[in-house]
Amino acid sequence: MPDRLPPLNALRAFDAAARRLNFARAAADLAVTPGAVSRQIQLLEDALGHRLFVRGNRAVELTAQGRAYARHVHEAFDRLALATEQVRGRGAGGPLAICAYPTFAMRWLVPRWRRFHDKHPDIDLQLTTALGPVDIVRDGFDAAVRIGNGNWPGHGSVWLAAVEVFPVCSPALAERIRTPADLGDHVLIHSDPRPDDWPRWLKAAGAADVEATRGPRFETMSLAFQAAIEGVGVAMGLGCLLAEDLALGRLARPLPFTHRSRREFHLVYPLSRAGDPRLAAFRTFLAEEAEAQEG
Repeated sequence: MPDRLPPLNALRAFDAAARRLNFARAAADLAVTPGAVSRQIQLLEDALGHRLFVRGNRAVELTAQGRAYARHVHEAFDRLALATEQVRGRGAGGPLAICAYPTFAMRWLVPRWRRFHDKHPDIDLQLTTALGPVDIVRDGFDAAVRIGNGNWPGHGSVWLAAVEVFPVCSPALAERIRTPADLGDHVLIHSDPRPDDWPRWLKAAGAADVEATRGPRFETMSLAFQAAIEGVGVAMGLGCLLAEDLALGRLARPLPFTHRSRREFHLVYPLSRAGDPRLAAFRTFLAEEAEAQEG
């Protein structure tokens, strides 16, 4: 059996490249050079007798055989990671490990933490934040908050919140903005995690003439929101993250137009963990919270 399997390093390189569709990013994940990733994938293609990628000038795409093989390789690595965690003793008695985007964790998850604890005092939650993509199983998580359409192969998901985007600013500043075109006379605040929100909103609102990229840029959405509260300018807000600030008058909506994305917040979890009673309780709780907020 061993000589029927390709080399492990070649499989790891292929798995990383299939996830990223970019050899340089796959190389960064594996702490090797892009050339090493390319050589390992060539070795794998030679061993299989099939091309796995169509290589372009700046990007790569999986072939039909590559897509099918990637699914099986990914599932195999996930099973190995899960089995390793079980051998190491990470069982149902430990904390439920969740990964989320920093601002979503701060403004959506943490305010609900106490209610979950009151309902399930025997379940400990361990929250980690990350802006970039994570591999749920191999990075040691039970579930992660992601933005998408709800379809992740090999995973289940729970809808959490819509991504509804609109400008926000201090109440005093809001009084001076009557139309989208008025935004051209004010500072636009940007956040690194969502650099395209202003261009998309302005185009959808019919204000494409307003320069969409000018203004200060902040590392997180929370910093951008705080800058808006302090009167620095107008930020692009996400409705589900700003309900309290708007209700308390810390922020105001100067304009009514909302751009709703097709990609929304979900809790994503591997189907291999769907039967974990801790995760089942957390999923049910979040689904109830999401329904209550939407209502």
